[in-house]
Amino acid sequence: MDNTAGHRIGFVGTRFAGTDGVSLEASKWAKVLWDHRHTSYWFAGKLNTDPSVSMLEPHAYFGHADIQWINDRIFGCVDRDKEVTQRIYALSEHLKRALYDFVDRFDIEVMVVQNALCIPMNVPLGLAITTFIAETNFPTIAHHHDFYWERDRFAVNAIGDFLRMAFPPDLPSIQHATISSAAQRDFSHRCGASSLLVPNVLDFETPPVGQDDYNSDFRQQVGLEPDDIVFLQPTRVVPRKGIEHAINLVAALKNPKCKLVITHESGDEGEEYKNALTEMAEHQGVDLRYIADRIGEERSEQGDRKCYNLADAYAHADFITYPSIYEGFGNALLEAFYYRKPVLVNRYSIFVTDIEPKGFQVITMNGYLTKEVVEQVKKVISDPDYREEMVDNNYEMGKAFFSYAVLRRKLRVLITHYTGAENL
Repeated sequence: MDNTAGHRIGFVGTRFAGTDGVSLEASKWAKVLWDHRHTSYWFAGKLNTDPSVSMLEPHAYFGHADIQWINDRIFGCVDRDKEVTQRIYALSEHLKRALYDFVDRFDIEVMVVQNALCIPMNVPLGLAITTFIAETNFPTIAHHHDFYWERDRFAVNAIGDFLRMAFPPDLPSIQHATISSAAQRDFSHRCGASSLLVPNVLDFETPPVGQDDYNSDFRQQVGLEPDDIVFLQPTRVVPRKGIEHAINLVAALKNPKCKLVITHESGDEGEEYKNALTEMAEHQGVDLRYIADRIGEERSEQGDRKCYNLADAYAHADFITYPSIYEGFGNALLEAFYYRKPVLVNRYSIFVTDIEPKGFQVITMNGYLTKEVVEQVKKVISDPDYREEMVDNNYEMGKAFFSYAVLRRKLRVLITHYTGAENL
């Protein structure tokens, strides 16, 4: 490798598209690497990246019918049919050949695997990546967002042999990166290997745009009044987000101007929870709005109907609710700090260990809503000076601990391990 020039970095995963945490963090890594002359290339089963620097392999996507067929037969049971094993190996071999093609086509020098070696959403892909690395001793950074032992749905399975082999693998050319201190400890304890802690980040060096000409009519477009107090729940509608607490909070405020707005869809976990929340809100007299059909990755217009991005929703929010029961890290919390919005946090474990000690000023609850929490929220929404002091402090703390500058330092360690250069 030329130690003075930028390097060709190959990102590998199941998908790099949409607003899921893995796709977002991968794009941030690519941006920081690009700023330092490294060029990024992409391999996945679902992509919205530039086709000229990308290789689409449909079987790499966990939603592919063949992968779903396998998943239906390996989770929730402890026996594995030999046909399932055969299909796993056959698809793994196919994906391994595709990885060889990807590396050759773009002359990849360092591979960055995003979450595909820690959560078994696509077992053949994990095996393919592991075997490829074992055969080539390829310089690899494995970025782990979610481990299988953190998810109940993977607890009963018929693939213990594959999990031990590839989720994650222990190979000499791999450097591991984890996103929280808890994940770092669990990884070390379970796998006997070390990892570099690389937290999720936002570009705090570049302040948000805020309200502008395009989003000035956001409230009107989604049916809100100019003087409504918007409580924004910027997450998917899944049980671990604890959205019932946000409904209880708005109900307890007893203010008809307080509206609860949810920005994301239910995702892949069904509509039961969403229906239960809707019924709960109706029962408690809470004005609950789902606006996922008006929020996209990018702004767009179709006639008089406008689609906004998540930043537009934050720009018009008055308060952020984040009562999650569990989070791998907590991107929406960082977003609240970045967009200078006050926030209610249910003290999930990663917040307690990795975020709270840094000195952020938030309103916290411990699994249930209290009168004290409600009174604190009332103070925040009624006292602009108090609110301004809170959000300004959080922005500065975010810049210090969760900015691109932090990511830049971490990536320098990972990349220079292979290149020996100090050019990041």
